[in-house]
Amino acid sequence: MPISPLRFCTFVATVAYAQRIGTYEPEIHPKFPITSCAPGGASCTTLNTSLVMDAEWRWIHKDNTYTNCYSDGSWNTTICPDGATCAENCALDGALYQGVYGVTVKNRNLTLQWKTYFGFAQNVGSRLFVLDEGVEDRYKMWKLLNREIAFDVDVSELPCGMSGNLYLVGMDEDGGMERYKRNRAGARYGTGYCDANCSQNLRFISGEANVEDWQPNPIDNLYAGKGKYGSCCPEVDIWEANSVSNALTAHPCFAPNQSRCWGPACDAMCDVDGCDFNSYRLGNTSFYGPGKIIDTTKKFTVITQFLTHNDSDTGDLVAIRRKYIQNGVNFSETIGQIPSVDPFSGITDSFCRQQKAAFGEQDTFTKRGGIAAISTAMERGMVLVFAITEDQDRHMLWLDSNWPVDAKSTAPGVARGSCATDSGDPQGLLHTQGRASFGNIVVAGIGRAEAAL
Repeated sequence: MPISPLRFCTFVATVAYAQRIGTYEPEIHPKFPITSCAPGGASCTTLNTSLVMDAEWRWIHKDNTYTNCYSDGSWNTTICPDGATCAENCALDGALYQGVYGVTVKNRNLTLQWKTYFGFAQNVGSRLFVLDEGVEDRYKMWKLLNREIAFDVDVSELPCGMSGNLYLVGMDEDGGMERYKRNRAGARYGTGYCDANCSQNLRFISGEANVEDWQPNPIDNLYAGKGKYGSCCPEVDIWEANSVSNALTAHPCFAPNQSRCWGPACDAMCDVDGCDFNSYRLGNTSFYGPGKIIDTTKKFTVITQFLTHNDSDTGDLVAIRRKYIQNGVNFSETIGQIPSVDPFSGITDSFCRQQKAAFGEQDTFTKRGGIAAISTAMERGMVLVFAITEDQDRHMLWLDSNWPVDAKSTAPGVARGSCATDSGDPQGLLHTQGRASFGNIVVAGIGRAEAAL
């Protein structure tokens, strides 16, 4: 399940979204070094990478004024009568990463605070992208075929309904500046987000404001509304998790990079549900959680591997699998325990076809290109994303409870975690504190990352 953009709220009347560059708040990117090791593992270097806040969390205002382009769930139609004019009129400003958004980087560790108070307001949630080393205007394009990525994670303060996320998406390296000339902010200001949800609640897509047919959120105007257009691209959810459940999920799309959609195409472009590996859903309810084999009350390490058919960087992706390390002990990913699904501890085309059949789900994973489509996106390079989020539409039940809620919990694939089916209400989570921490990121050849941790 991809992260739908803008699953957050804010009580700041000035927060909204844009494509020109404002000058009221300087943009200073937090440094976040990542270790990269040569395929043979003989040498490792430190990449001087940094983080940038997604443009969707930023203040947008009429250029050279303090007048909002968007507030209270609606566009200022005088400034933004249409998408192109809005992009010309509105400016995107810098971000106060710790003071406003609760983003803290210390040494090699990143902490995302769920709720941050500042002045008489509060911010909820955040999403950040990794910039290339030594530059301010390009995302780092990660090519992880025949590689593994390792990281330490602490989910002990993530309750039911929240998720801390580390994932890959097929964004443009420059945030869309070259393709979309009205986008003058680019990667430096976190523009160009896309995912397999083809989300239509982004304020700006492909360099223009998503003002056409915009409808404010019917529940609460502090949340995002929905416009005519969506922004699609492949997505690999390396880590979507809270203290109760986690999932590894691949979402192929017909196109390997960011594409704007509208109408029926927004439902047809990508595999929204994806092919997921959730140990609880696959029958092993004792593997992950508080006090379980992987004890989520404590920090642990996750290693995710992207295996190719010939064990080379130019090979085709055939499997995604992972393992864990906690208290110095290695744990292989749990083996699925569904009788009609082969006992493989990871994602393959065969596993996905069998799981979809066993759970009675439509196999959109195969129809959207399966592992081959993910391989194409990874060969092109994908952007690394960190986020802390809730789920306004499904209350995160697809991750940590029973989904669909009207199905029998004993039916194959329905139970995904031990959270109650009435948990995860976003309005209730506004009164809940939480945080997600990621650290010691290492990218290396298969089987080599552990030595560099």
